Amino acid sequence: MRNSHVVPAQEGGRPKEQSPRIAVIHEWLEKYAGSERVLEQVLLCYPSADVFVVADFMPEKQRGFLKGHIVRTSFIQKLPFAKRHFRKFLGLMPLAVEQFDLTGYDLVISSHHAVAKGIITGPDQLHVSYVHSPMRYAWDLQARYLEERGLRWGAMGLYTRWLLHRLRNWDARSASGVDLFIANSRYIARRVQKAWRREALVLNPPVAVEKFRLSSERQDFYLVVSRFVPYKRIDLIAEAFSRMPDRRLVIIGEGEGDAAIRAAAASCANIEIRKPVRIDELVALMGKARAFVFAAAEDFGIVMAEAQACGTPVIAYGVGGACDIVIGENETDPTGVLFPEQTAEAIVAAVRTFEENHHRIRAETCRANSMRFSEEAFRRRFMEIVDEAMAARSSQQSGTTDRIGIVRDAGDAMADRSRESQHNGMKDEVL
Repeated sequence: MRNSHVVPAQEGGRPKEQSPRIAVIHEWLEKYAGSERVLEQVLLCYPSADVFVVADFMPEKQRGFLKGHIVRTSFIQKLPFAKRHFRKFLGLMPLAVEQFDLTGYDLVISSHHAVAKGIITGPDQLHVSYVHSPMRYAWDLQARYLEERGLRWGAMGLYTRWLLHRLRNWDARSASGVDLFIANSRYIARRVQKAWRREALVLNPPVAVEKFRLSSERQDFYLVVSRFVPYKRIDLIAEAFSRMPDRRLVIIGEGEGDAAIRAAAASCANIEIRKPVRIDELVALMGKARAFVFAAAEDFGIVMAEAQACGTPVIAYGVGGACDIVIGENETDPTGVLFPEQTAEAIVAAVRTFEENHHRIRAETCRANSMRFSEEAFRRRFMEIVDEAMAARSSQQSGTTDRIGIVRDAGDAMADRSRESQHNGMKDEVL
């Protein structure tokens, strides 16, 4: 366990003496990535909160975002080989989070993509869960998970299927202990409804848009920035540009699919593959690209918002978080193009559609659109949602209402309004 002092109240949060006692449950700490960005902003909102995680192996050089918060870990922290293989203890993680003693906390906030929402709270505690995703590998992506790991058949395959079955049952049951769900995109809100039969508000994750400067200097190349993993479908983008030899593509990244992507681009003089670059170089490239191309079905997709913060249009697969980030070519003041299928043909068609409509896509519009996802906007809206839920809880003092029912009804009503806005074609449907 790592222990350190709790920092005093900071801008965007509340002084400790005016705050309820707060616990924040995060999955695990290993590296600073997407979910850790959310944790960082939540802790800025609530500087006096205590942090609980299944395991904490975050390197010291990446711990600055914790601002000295105390981190409490589960028994998994001390299991043999946990430092390198803690994910292999997934079957024990539901038990681990249930052992956290949260007695005395008024507000519990879970940052969930695996087991965090499964913590146990009492009837007088408010549990708000920010959902990055339900456990994908246990629900609709189970078949792909088993296929990619060679676990479709055999003893290990049978065991894994049994384990995922148990996790699904626990995952569905533990959803009933959450008073209010907040999803990071409309796509994840639909996953929440499908897996747990619960409505969720939508609040997109924070993006450090201020680190990406607006640029109107465009050069004649398209840009991809991504880890080289299969589901990112960089191979499709490379195939599409192999059919458009007069259009230049720059791909930045590396990973397990490096060889396959390089093979796909090997005979194409118009495709350049580069290793990951420093943030200043990345910002410069994003600001010069004619458009940013994205072919994955992501829960959100922060890099698309970062590209738009540079004023760069985005050509993206129109599934998942891209629908929250990109204003398509059929809308007023578009910021990019959404294509309907993960095929090379669809990408080729999308590039042509973009070039036909590029005069309608202004760098300033892209930048303004990206500001919806700023860290400040996230903190402000997150605290508003929690304040409203806490106010609903206080009505319990009258003795005539049920807190959980009030919080859920309020959340469901807000989620219904969000869906109605989407149905009516409004651009401000995401909270």
